[in-house]
Amino acid sequence: MSINATSNTKATIPAGFWEDARGALIPESVIKPVDKERDALVKSLVERAKPLQEALLKFKVDAFADIQALIDLSAEQYGAKVGGRKGNVTMYSFNGRYKVVRAMQESIAFDERIQAAKALIDACVAEWTQDARPELLAIIDRAFSADKAGEINPARVLSLRRYEITDPRWIEAMSALSEAVQVVGSKSYIRLYERIGDTDQYRPISLDIAGV
Repeated sequence: MSINATSNTKATIPAGFWEDARGALIPESVIKPVDKERDALVKSLVERAKPLQEALLKFKVDAFADIQALIDLSAEQYGAKVGGRKGNVTMYSFNGRYKVVRAMQESIAFDERIQAAKALIDACVAEWTQDARPELLAIIDRAFSADKAGEINPARVLSLRRYEITDPRWIEAMSALSEAVQVVGSKSYIRLYERIGDTDQYRPISLDIAGV
């Protein structure tokens, strides 16, 4: 037995009923004990995790602010001014035991000039078809292949610039590729490390629950 109540909130659920995932009201008497135990466990874990999430967020915000403050302080020693929170920075404790890395990762995409670059590359490939190595043709096809979302992988396309091809159309295509790159967003990370014994190797201090 259930009561359809898709708009129910916690405050309006009548006594003796539980709301399921579809918003229907289920009499508590028909809910299996194991389902009740599972519900209690999941809610308990989530409630304990939320303060940890908030603490990690506060730590990240504070860490970025503290790192930037030290960068600004260091720059002041030389009368320099550092603008914005850009670039990767690595800092070590005085004894070298700990390392902190501020990493900035930009997301890039291509504007409409990618089409011009592709046309120039296609023209080269069409002329080279007789003599081109199959590996090169496969690399070009793979570079411009789209994923399930219809997006082209920028890293694969930009990897074409590594090839030393002197055909003027290829050179122009590579120039078009570079100019088509647009920064569409960025992510920032704080990574902490501890030195392994007396070696020059460091192990991450994981703040990711999957890596603990």
